[in-house]
Amino acid sequence: MRKFLLIALLPALLLGCKDRDTTGATGTTESSTESTSAPAEGNQDTGTATASDSAEGAASAQGANSQASAPASSATPPAAGVPQGYTRVPDLSEQPKRDFKEEPDFQLEEGQDYAAVVNTNRGQMVIDLHEDVPTTVNSFVWLARHKFYDGLAFHRVIEGFVVQGGDPNTLKNERNAWGTGGPGYSIPLEIRRKYNFDEKGVLGMARSQDPNSGGSQFYITLAPAPNLDGQYTVFGKVVQGLDVLDQIKKYEAPAEGEVDRMQSVYIVTKNK
Repeated sequence: MRKFLLIALLPALLLGCKDRDTTGATGTTESSTESTSAPAEGNQDTGTATASDSAEGAASAQGANSQASAPASSATPPAAGVPQGYTRVPDLSEQPKRDFKEEPDFQLEEGQDYAAVVNTNRGQMVIDLHEDVPTTVNSFVWLARHKFYDGLAFHRVIEGFVVQGGDPNTLKNERNAWGTGGPGYSIPLEIRRKYNFDEKGVLGMARSQDPNSGGSQFYITLAPAPNLDGQYTVFGKVVQGLDVLDQIKKYEAPAEGEVDRMQSVYIVTKNK
């Protein structure tokens, strides 16, 4: 499994997944800029920009189908419903599906504004998705419609930096594997110069040192992180529930202790 590492003192921080021994920040990723195809295997983690020298990232393991019991998380508030003005997009699976063989076909509908509703044990967030980052948003929508994210932990939560989740391995008790899982396929880096990590609540795709190794793991910034600009795909922004981010328990796998989790993630749309 590849490790996605962030070295705090280097300018090109890697927000990655735990993978095989990848031990430094990557170089530039301009060759993948604006790309919208080419899957590869990988997991995603966000590199740490805090006290620890390196942070764990995510690798290319095939998405886990395992439904093993997960560690307990904090008290669960009642899940909120569909945000006003939106319509829920139907799920594609009755039960969570986490093992895919290839990148999904394109499914986004023209003229629709897509958003993700993320219900956590700390409350609800609504994330507006950037449809002009089509490959990444299409993959995220596909996974959410298959209930891929339901029950997964936030396995990397770093004060003042990021909240990271999306690894199916966090359903397992073996915490050394947390940060190494993915959906079974990879997607390429997509850079849009108008989107940057310039504020709290920006949604980014985690990856390994390979720019084209995005998968299911994502992160949300807790503060501006300009050193990530041009290195990681920005594909959304939290528009409701920013306060929930601050409540998510600080944690870095494979440490012991309680973690917070996504209860459900589903997709809603409205006309543009």
